[in-house]
Amino acid sequence: MSFAVKVTGRVGSVVAAELPGLTGSLIASGITAGDASLWGPAAEDEASRRLGWVRAVSVSRPLVPEITALRDELVAQGVTRVVLAGMGGSSLAPEVIAQTAGVPLVIVDSTSPAQVLAAIDGDGEAGGLAQTVLVVSSKSGSTIETDSVKRAFEAAYRDLGIDPADRIVVVTDPGSPLEEAARADGYRVFTADPEVGGRYSALTAFGLVPTGLAGVDIDDLLDEADATLLEVAIDSPENPALVLAAAIAGGGALRRDKLGLITDGTHIVGLPDWIEQLVAESTGKDGSGILPVVLLPVSPELESQPDDLQVVRFVEDAHAFHLFERHTDEVLVSGSLGAQFVVWEYATAVAGRLLGIDPFDQPDVESAKDATRGLLQAQPAPTAPAFVADGVEVRVSDPALAAGGTVAAVLEALYAQVPADGYVSIQAYVNRLDLPQLAGLRELVAADSGRPTTFGWGPRFLHSTGQYHKGGPATGVFLQIIERTDVDLEIPGRPFTFGQLIQAQAAGDASVLAGAPHGRPVVTLTLTDPQVEVLSLFEAAQ
Repeated sequence: MSFAVKVTGRVGSVVAAELPGLTGSLIASGITAGDASLWGPAAEDEASRRLGWVRAVSVSRPLVPEITALRDELVAQGVTRVVLAGMGGSSLAPEVIAQTAGVPLVIVDSTSPAQVLAAIDGDGEAGGLAQTVLVVSSKSGSTIETDSVKRAFEAAYRDLGIDPADRIVVVTDPGSPLEEAARADGYRVFTADPEVGGRYSALTAFGLVPTGLAGVDIDDLLDEADATLLEVAIDSPENPALVLAAAIAGGGALRRDKLGLITDGTHIVGLPDWIEQLVAESTGKDGSGILPVVLLPVSPELESQPDDLQVVRFVEDAHAFHLFERHTDEVLVSGSLGAQFVVWEYATAVAGRLLGIDPFDQPDVESAKDATRGLLQAQPAPTAPAFVADGVEVRVSDPALAAGGTVAAVLEALYAQVPADGYVSIQAYVNRLDLPQLAGLRELVAADSGRPTTFGWGPRFLHSTGQYHKGGPATGVFLQIIERTDVDLEIPGRPFTFGQLIQAQAAGDASVLAGAPHGRPVVTLTLTDPQVEVLSLFEAAQ
């Protein structure tokens, strides 16, 4: 079997109660047949244009030789370094595919000027710009982060005397503005199935082109997925997608709406980050949803065991792990990467049915984009901080949060605003290549706040959990971390720089979260000397 799921304890009882209804509704076979009515009349139009992922394996097969031939052509020219510019599903699926295969792939899903410059410059080991091909992935063709990175690379190639048409590969939907511009510029273009949403696109051109060019055996990945398609299409209580959907979305009013994702011995690298985007953006709407929380095997939430957290543990063999380890009341999952993609996509679609929401739209994503555009046009002066402590500028959505006068006191005041069923969201708009240790702040905040805590790199998370923050239950409190840096990079043809863009993205999202109708508490900490103040931040969080 290419995929296995084991449930015990309370979650086992929930699954047993939900499965008869799921099998009786014929939802598994209905999804496979492309039945857009499964999620109700309000969702039918959107669903009718978003079920192409069920046929992704067969549709994608003809791409494999084309991608392989292009890789051979590039390698023959000495172009061996692959950089991917993409956001959301366009970057998260390729990231886990490449990491699991142990194949180098540089992901640029940030507007941090230093990160973009690092991607352009390369290094002595992997190669520099002269050895680099850029894959530009955007379904809509108008994603501001991806377009900005494309513009920067085009200018850099020209500065080296390289024709960008020889080094840029575009993946987009047919008829998008990006396709039209790319073909006019002579770029190599791969078009994907327009009836597949971005977060369900792992097994389409968006997942396969960058990873195939990087050297992943994408034919093998499709074989793994293909081996699971029959299992998920059958209306049977043994269908792993139905079991998983019942485990993560079943239980009715008593369901656990936080999903702890733990990697514990599996060969797959980084899968929780992809699942986080798939589940949060698909379900976080209409005041409902499932909030994925990426955990370590030793995270504080496993000690405190919140009543609203369901743990999913990724292991090498779910049945053997259960026999020898006995993690009662957890969901144990194992399987190949291709199988994981298929089962989680089906399970998320079924979860939407259980929750009574449309799993294919993202109605609240645009609000932060609109706020960012407004700030870039207006270019307002920065707001004054409530106070500055040890070089850290503190800004708050509510003056009461800053009453303590120290960073530690502000954090405690923020945690006090978390409701009993709430969560803390940490959002780091920084150069994560220079400050990777910031991810460790999550563990301290989770321990101190006593509530499930998420961590996201900005603006990457805006295309992942950003929908849940605005569309899901209004129970989150938000900690933004931004940096002040002398490094900046112009965006050719735009009246703003990368530095201005990332600042506007942070400020725009904060304004949406804190403003009506959300009214959530937001604390923004600006590190004026990041390498120094990150230590002060960790001390304050302890």
